[in-house]
Amino acid sequence: MATEPPRRAPPPPAAGRPEGGRGRCAGGGRGEAEEEEAAAQPALGAAPGPAAVAGRRRGLNGCVPLSHQVAGHMYGKDKGGILQHPDGTVLKQLQPPPRGPREQEFYNKVYDSDCCDSILLELREYLPKYFGVWSPPTAPNDMYLKLEDVTRKFNKPCIMDVKIGQKSYDPYASAEKIQQQVSKYPLMEEIGFLVLGMRVYHVCTDSYETQNQHYGRSLTKETVKDGVSKFFHNGYCLRKDAVAASIQKIEKILEWFEGQEQLNFYASSLLFVYEGSCQATTVRLSDVTLAEKRVMPKGLLSGGDILEYNNNIHVINSTENGKIEASVSKGLSKLYALHKKAYSKRHHGQLSLKVENLEQGNVWKSSTCITQEHLNGNVIPQLEKVFCHVPAEIKESANVEVRMIDFAHVFPSNTRDEGYIYGLKNLITVLQNILDN
Repeated sequence: MATEPPRRAPPPPAAGRPEGGRGRCAGGGRGEAEEEEAAAQPALGAAPGPAAVAGRRRGLNGCVPLSHQVAGHMYGKDKGGILQHPDGTVLKQLQPPPRGPREQEFYNKVYDSDCCDSILLELREYLPKYFGVWSPPTAPNDMYLKLEDVTRKFNKPCIMDVKIGQKSYDPYASAEKIQQQVSKYPLMEEIGFLVLGMRVYHVCTDSYETQNQHYGRSLTKETVKDGVSKFFHNGYCLRKDAVAASIQKIEKILEWFEGQEQLNFYASSLLFVYEGSCQATTVRLSDVTLAEKRVMPKGLLSGGDILEYNNNIHVINSTENGKIEASVSKGLSKLYALHKKAYSKRHHGQLSLKVENLEQGNVWKSSTCITQEHLNGNVIPQLEKVFCHVPAEIKESANVEVRMIDFAHVFPSNTRDEGYIYGLKNLITVLQNILDN
């Protein structure tokens, strides 16, 4: 593989907002596969004193622990860990040999400026960007991989780390190591993937739900579908748009694996990120009756309207003809409060729900209707039907990232990586079942 680069890399271009990190670093934070026992809780617990924090930040040249990590080593709790650089990148501490040098060599090879291998050039699309290595001024021998933070562009990132492949140990593992890994999740060979951690934003409570690697290891063949679908449920409904977009991205990675025979990946993961917060969707309440709900093919509803989706809600209407005026910008919970206000002011009135995405034209609109007196207690289920059961045609609309991470166990090969391919196919099947059902 490629030779080792200079220890200091030129700073990458500024990316995203200036505040801290949003998720597990794109490059991963795990040491050996068996060291996943680090609890996958966000680093938001009891903070050290101000003097200790200030001293640590000075020593790390302004870098701070990554705040929304879902799996792997936690900085300050384990030997290694992940930091957020002031420029918005993330820093993954280089692991001891041979794992750390092997991962560094992998990144160097893929991102070599002289690389002309079409397989490796395409692989860059599925990895976090790599900016070389970094060391703090006070500890020049401590080396970190400097990587893109793929969660940085998200406001409320929902993050899941899924280990892919039938084996979580490499070909050079000892018999003891193999037994240790197999005993942690005996179904790995059959299922082909393992959920290592997740962090899901719930719009109703404006809070996150987290699950660690013990959650993933508790999943069986019978429960793995429901276990994975938990990641795509925002507290109100299933984010089918995010599921569909994730499938598309995994399929592209699968195509790459089916066309290459250069590398085999062990104990490597996919990092899933989607936006959990509300965007700019407008819901208009008018006097058109909501009396009939009709199911039309391909997302088309009554009157030839097309259903349009965005998981955030903004409610706007006027006071003309007895209509209620309100503005809701923070999600379904406030829309429910609006409904109660509407019901108290105009018990015999009628409401219609019309959805228009402010950013995309003519994707879908809903004219699904019921009368106002029947809305009491049923507004949320009605909204779920509109906002969460998304036609396949709009799966590109979701803001989703799926990136490959963790490359301490990547080895040259002259055959296809059948174990990784098996895991990708099984994961796609599970996600497709979630989408279909």
